[in-house]
Amino acid sequence: MDLNALADFNLVATHGGFGRASRAGRRSKATLSRRVADLEEQLGVRLIERSAKGLELTEAGQALLSRTEGPMNEVADAFASAVEGAGQVRGQLRVAAPLLFSQLAMGRLCAEFRTLHPGVTIEVVGEDRVVNLVDERFDVAIRPNPRMDSTLVGRCFAKDRLVVVAAPSFAMPATGRPASRTATSGKSSVKPAAMDIPAVVTTTREGDVWELDGGLTLVPRPVLRLSSMLMVRDATIAGAGVALLPQSIVWSQLTRGELVQWGAVPGKEVDLWVLHTSRRLASPKVKAFVEFMGARYPDGVLTLAG
Repeated sequence: MDLNALADFNLVATHGGFGRASRAGRRSKATLSRRVADLEEQLGVRLIERSAKGLELTEAGQALLSRTEGPMNEVADAFASAVEGAGQVRGQLRVAAPLLFSQLAMGRLCAEFRTLHPGVTIEVVGEDRVVNLVDERFDVAIRPNPRMDSTLVGRCFAKDRLVVVAAPSFAMPATGRPASRTATSGKSSVKPAAMDIPAVVTTTREGDVWELDGGLTLVPRPVLRLSSMLMVRDATIAGAGVALLPQSIVWSQLTRGELVQWGAVPGKEVDLWVLHTSRRLASPKVKAFVEFMGARYPDGVLTLAG
C-alpha cells in the first residue's frame, strides 16, 4: 500500500476537490489525480466519482476516509515531530484567534513567545468564526467559552467578565428606591426601579436590560450603534453614553480614571481557552504555546493593552 497515495486521497476527500486540495497541499492537481487513480487501481474499487459538477465520494471512498483520516493525521504529526527534532520547539505555528483578542494581544504575545523560542515562526489569523483546525491546517485556536468538542483539548488560560462603564462626567444612578409592598406577602421590600440610560452599543434587542451585581438595573437606550467594541469604548470615554464591555479592554482606562465602572453583569463571565486537536502526538511547538499561554496570565484575569 502506497501511503503517499492514501495521504493524497485523504487530502482530496477532506477538501472536497482536487483544486482546493492542490492549494492546501501545494501539489499539482495532476499529481493528486494520478495518485488517487493509482490507489483505486490497487484496491480495485472506485473511491471518487468525478463529474462536471464536482467530486463525490463513493461508499467505498467514504468508508476508507472514515477509517484512515485519524491515523493518517497521527502519522503526519509523528513525521513533523521527528523533523522538528526530539523536544525541539521549532517550525511554523498557525494560530486562529478572535479578532479583538488578535488586535489587542497577539502581537505582543507572539513577540514574547518568539523570544523564548526563536526557532518558531508564527502566523496568526484573526477572525471571529469558528475554524476547523484540521481542514484549515491550524495548530491551535483561541476561543471564548468553547463548546465541548471531543476532537479538541486544551486549557482555560484567562477569564473575563462584562462590566458597565461610563465617563466620569456621567453621574451613576442611585441604587435605592422607596420600599414597596409585594402583593403576596404584604411585606416591604426595596426594589430599585429600572433606570433608562443613553447607551453606546454594538447590538441590542428590544427589551434588553443590564442587571448589575450591585442591585442596579439599567435599560439601555441606544444613542450610538458602532460595529466594534473598540469604537464603543472610545465613544464612551468621550462621554457619548454608557456601555457594556469586556473588563479586559477597559481595565487600563479604569485605572487611569478615563472611565468609571458602575458594576458587572453576573452570569456573563467569559473563559478564554487555547485549544488544539486531541491527537496523542502533539508537537513540541504546540505544547510550548499552550504552556506559554497558561503562564502568561498567572492570576487568570484577562487584561488587554490599548
